Amino acid sequence: MKKTVLYLGTLALLSASCSSSRDDSRSRRPDAAPVAHTSVVECILYDGMTKTSKQLTTLAAGSEVQVMDTVSAYFVKVRVTAAGKTESGYMYRTCFGKQ
Repeated sequence: MKKTVLYLGTLALLSASCSSSRDDSRSRRPDAAPVAHTSVVECILYDGMTKTSKQLTTLAAGSEVQVMDTVSAYFVKVRVTAAGKTESGYMYRTCFGKQ
């Protein structure tokens, strides 16, 4: 009987510690502020992530953009200021080389 109570108590404590550490890891996410990156090749800013997406602008190599989110394995969401106009859209990850 004592072994059963000891086993259940240990199991309850272990379960509680695992769930509390999981909650802590979700609440300690880094700030989602845009991060400045420089393109290494000429790239196009698209309004979506499909083959039929509209091209918003073309950026020359060495252009600085603010990466707001890593959307998928192929695209990042960026904010760009080109020709005095600020636009948000999507660019291929390959525009930035290896980070």
